[in-house]
Formats: sequence, C-alpha cells, structure tokens
Amino acid sequence: MPKPCPKSNFARRHLACVQHGPNCITYSMAAGISERISAFVEALPLKPGLRVLEIGCGPGVAARAVARRIGDGFILAIDRSENAIQLARAGSADEIASGRLDFRQVAIEDFILLPGDALFDIAFAMRVGALDGRHPDAGRAALAHIKAVLKPSGRLFIDGGDPLKEIDLVRGLPS
Repeated sequence: MPKPCPKSNFARRHLACVQHGPNCITYSMAAGISERISAFVEALPLKPGLRVLEIGCGPGVAARAVARRIGDGFILAIDRSENAIQLARAGSADEIASGRLDFRQVAIEDFILLPGDALFDIAFAMRVGALDGRHPDAGRAALAHIKAVLKPSGRLFIDGGDPLKEIDLVRGLPS
C-alpha cells in the first residue's frame, strides 16, 4: 500500500508526486491514474496469482494498475477500439514483456477464449455501455460471454457503485 508523501503539502490521495516514486501515495496521478480509476482498482478484491479480465480497457491505465497488484497473476484487457488497443500496448511495454498483461481488440459481446486460455477469476468494466444498461441487447450478449470465460466462482464488477458494484451473474443484476 502506498504511503503518504512526506514532502507533499496535499492531504488528498493520488495527487501528483513524481519525486518519491510509486511508494508515494501521491504518485498515481503523476503516473496517469485518475482518482476514479485508482479508487475502483483499489476496491477490487485483487491478490497475487489471479487471472483478471478488463472489459473496455481504453488506453490501459487500469490494466497496468491491476498488473502491479496481482504479482505473478495475469490480466487480459480488451477493447473494441483498435486505437485504444494500440495506445494501451504502447504504454504497457514493461507489463507485456513480463507476461503479466496482454491486450486484444474485441467487443465483449464477441469475446471468447482462445485455445490455451484459462478461465478468469475476476472481470471488471468501467463505463462500458453493454454493462451499464445503455444497450440492453448488447448487455445480455455481454453477460453470456463473461459467464463463459469466468471460473464458476468468478466475479464481475462494474462502476456505478461507491466506487464499484458486483453483478450477480446468475440473474445479471447488481448484488
């Protein structure tokens, strides 16, 4: 867990501090992590060794933060946008090289495991229309695909809570 920056005049968490490195609690904004994303990632029940799926990864900010928290685990981050995946890969060279992170261009409604892929422990999404109620038909397809790639004990988290909420995969409702 990051420590408060002894040199910082800021009381709030996640304000910019580049001098004191990643152990400084104010480092994350300088590393490109917004308070919203940082709070969401911190609230996920992450631990070393987990396999995690991020849905709608955009430029990969949350995926990189998760990769740092799961030790020898693995995160696959997907997005329907080719541009987003290119940006995510460009900003994640170290994590990709370590084998802890990978990206694929695919919409969640079309996502399937590739040969050799293992099931995931956790899936999460922030501001994904197929999972926040904006697109009900896509949401039903997305939930079916998510269920198919999660372990039986797998869990799905989306934004919209404080800072996240869990979706009951049996009923497709927030728990």
